[in-house]
Amino acid sequence: MSNETTGSVSAPTTGPDRLQKFIFDNAAVRGQFIDVSSTWQEVVTRHDYPLAVKKVLGEMVAAAALLSANLKFNGSIIMQIHGDGPVRLMVVECDSELRLRATAKLDPDAVIGDGATVPQLLNASGKGRFIITLDPADKVPGQQPYQGIVPLDGDDMATVIENYMLRSEQLDTRLWLATDDSTSRGLLLQKLPHHGGKAEATPVSEEDALETWNRAVMLASTLKEEEILATDIDTLMQRLFWEETIRVFDPLHPSFHCTCTREKVGNMLKMLGEEEVNSTLDEIGHVGVNCDFCGQRYDFDKVDCAQLFITDAPAEVLIPPASSIN
Repeated sequence: MSNETTGSVSAPTTGPDRLQKFIFDNAAVRGQFIDVSSTWQEVVTRHDYPLAVKKVLGEMVAAAALLSANLKFNGSIIMQIHGDGPVRLMVVECDSELRLRATAKLDPDAVIGDGATVPQLLNASGKGRFIITLDPADKVPGQQPYQGIVPLDGDDMATVIENYMLRSEQLDTRLWLATDDSTSRGLLLQKLPHHGGKAEATPVSEEDALETWNRAVMLASTLKEEEILATDIDTLMQRLFWEETIRVFDPLHPSFHCTCTREKVGNMLKMLGEEEVNSTLDEIGHVGVNCDFCGQRYDFDKVDCAQLFITDAPAEVLIPPASSIN
């Protein structure tokens, strides 16, 4: 459902977190605002990350939901950065229902200043990699997830993702992201392929479409990080695009959700192998696993572990949920 609006932009919300889609009328430009602050709080209350790590991971959470909302498939988008700095890994997963979880792994000896940038955190030697994986929930036998891997190119997360989208998807994409301890918000604009007016109710020239895109980007570029953090979605939309004719869609509502289960942890232990599991059992008498994402602990005694290795082979686990085994 959508409603066409000129001048004043407003859309109701029924949940604490909200993703608001809109398109510019008669122009190949679409956009999305997101406020994922409640979901972000579910992440940060489970981890004690340095301030600079929180900022980057929170921006990834907002960005993953923004990208996932444009996908037309049943499955998950998994956004990963493999770093070569004090932060070794950042992972955000978002499924087709906009359920999110996130985690980061730091070097045990990491010393991170509050103002550390993406290159300082994750690309100290230029070997950082940015990866987006699309993992369908309804894979046919033998089907592998789609994965795009590019160098970590950019001084902040918005630029990293913009460069990825242009390089891998050939889509002009602009992002404005902002995160602090309590809030995570963002705006995405995309310039869609122009069809010469054939699909539009009112034909629009490529020149006019480009002008609309440039104007939208110019308006959004006036946003400051402090303004995004302090201002709700409706106010931001009206403040930026009050002179535009845009179509606003029913809001979507992201949420925190961890997919870890005892069965998945058992499969991970199988992948480690019986010898390693038995070594831990011999040392401390049980195997304990904490989920990286939500902190849930799973304990396996000797009987539990014995049962693991007399059942069928494990299913593939794309992202191991274990943060520690003891």
